[in-house]
Amino acid sequence: MIRRRTPALADLINADRRIEHHAPWRRAVVAPKVWNLAVEQLAGGRWSLLGLWGEPDKVHMALLDEALNVGVISLDCRSGRYPSVSHRHPPALRLERAAADLFGLAPQGLPDTRRWLDHGQWGISHPLAAQPGGPAAASPYRFLAAEGEGLHQIAVGPVHAGIIEPGHFRFTAGGETVVRLEERLGYVHKGIEGLMAGATIDRAARLAGRTCGDSTVAYSLAFARAVEAALGITPPPRAIWLRALMAELERLASHLGDIGAICNDAAFAIMHAHCGVLRERVLRAADAAFGHRLMRDRILPGGTASDLNEAGISAIRSLVVEIGQRFPHLVELYDNTASLQDRTVATGRLKVELARQYAAGGYVGRASGRDFDARRSPGYAPYDQLAFDVPVLQEGDVNARVWIRVREVEQSLSLVEQILARLPAGPIGIDFATAGNIADGPREGMALVEGFRGDILVWLRIGEDGAIERCHLRDPSWFQWPLLEAAIEGNIVADFPLCNKSFNCSYSGHDL
Repeated sequence: MIRRRTPALADLINADRRIEHHAPWRRAVVAPKVWNLAVEQLAGGRWSLLGLWGEPDKVHMALLDEALNVGVISLDCRSGRYPSVSHRHPPALRLERAAADLFGLAPQGLPDTRRWLDHGQWGISHPLAAQPGGPAAASPYRFLAAEGEGLHQIAVGPVHAGIIEPGHFRFTAGGETVVRLEERLGYVHKGIEGLMAGATIDRAARLAGRTCGDSTVAYSLAFARAVEAALGITPPPRAIWLRALMAELERLASHLGDIGAICNDAAFAIMHAHCGVLRERVLRAADAAFGHRLMRDRILPGGTASDLNEAGISAIRSLVVEIGQRFPHLVELYDNTASLQDRTVATGRLKVELARQYAAGGYVGRASGRDFDARRSPGYAPYDQLAFDVPVLQEGDVNARVWIRVREVEQSLSLVEQILARLPAGPIGIDFATAGNIADGPREGMALVEGFRGDILVWLRIGEDGAIERCHLRDPSWFQWPLLEAAIEGNIVADFPLCNKSFNCSYSGHDL
C-alpha cells in the first residue's frame, strides 16, 4: 500500500497567495481545495488546531503541524459560506458557532447550528458582520438528548453559589452516575473583539489585559508580542526579562490557588487555607514589586510600564524562600492523606487521545500526555536562555492535574530565581509608535504565549493609521471546556465540582 506523504504546513502556505506583512509566522489566502486538505490533516490527527476566527468576508485557521511549525490559512467567503472544519474535526465546533454568531458566517456541514455566544439578548444579530442584522429573538436552548431507562436531568446554573462567573451545566444521569454533561456558556460575553476594532494600540492593550482577570499578564504579553511582531520591533532586554518574571509570578499565584481549591472541593480545607496564604504572599510580592497585585497594565507593546527596584527584588526573593520552605510540607500532606487520594485518584479521567485531538494546553493537556508548552516551542525570549522542565503525566485524572500544578510551582520558583540572578540592566521600553513601520500598508502580527491554563493566541491587524483594525484572542479554555464534558462521564454527580475545579476553565476568557 502506498502511503500518502503528509504535506508540510509551510509548503501548503507557500503554494497559495501569501500575505506579505504577517509575522512572525506566515499567512496565506488559500483555495477551498487547500482548506479541505488542511481539514483532512486535522481530522487525521497529523496537525493541531490553534484557533479559528472570522471576519466579515473571510475565515482564518491557525495550525500547528507535526514539526511544531505554526501557520495561518485564510479562505475568502464573501458569500458568507465556507466548508465546515468541525464536520471532520470536532474541536473547531464551538469556534465555528461563535464566528457564525458574530459575523454571520455559515459553515457548510456544521454538525450543530445552535447559537453559541448569542443568547438573543444583544438587540442585534451578527454584530461584527459588514451589515449587522436585526434583533435575534431569544429562544429555548435545546440541549442534546440522551436516551435510556431511568435517566433524569439535573440543571445547574447559570447562577452559582458564591462569587463565580455564570455558566449552565445540564447533567443527564442514571442514579448518581453522569451519562452526559452539556455546557452552555456565553453569559459573560463582553464584545472585546468589537471594542478592539478601531481602538488605538494603547486602548486595545488595556482591553486585552481585561479579557480574563486571572491571566491578565499572559494576555497583555500575548497582545504586546503580536503588536511587536506586526511592527517589527523588539523591546529592550530588561523589559523582556521583567515580562517573564511577571508571567511566572502569575503562574505561581494561580497554581497555588487551584491546588488549595481542588483540595477544598474534596473536603480537605486545611490545604485550601495554607495554599491561600501562599497565594496571598505572591500577590503581595507582586504589588510590592510592580505596584499591582495582579500586575494588570504592567506589560505594554514596546516594553513594560514598571521597573523593578531593590525593594521589589527583596520582596520576591523573600517570597521564593517562604514558598520553598512551606510548599514541600503541603505536597507531602496531600500525598499522604488517604481520604484525599480516594477522591482525586482515578476521578475525572481525560483520555490521552482526546487531549491530543483537542490540542489541550496547560495542566489539562500535560496531565493527559500532551507534551506541549509554548514557552519551549515555538518558544520566545527569554525562555530560550532559561532552564526548566515541562512535567507530563499519562493518567489524566484529577490527581494528575494536581501533580502537574505542583511540579509547575517548583519550576516557576526556579525560573524566578534564574530571572532575578540574570536580570539585565537598561531601559524598560521603546516608543513603538515611532519605532514601528506601517507606512507600506496594514501589518499583521500573531503571538502564542503560555499562560497558567495553557497557550493563549492573539492575532491582529494594524491599519495604516496605527489603529487596530481587527484583533482575535483565543483562550485555552476553548479547547478545555469540551474535554470537561468527556472527563465527567461515568463519574458520580457529586464529583463534578472536583473535576470542574481541576480543569478550572475560564468563563470570561472563553466568552470574550
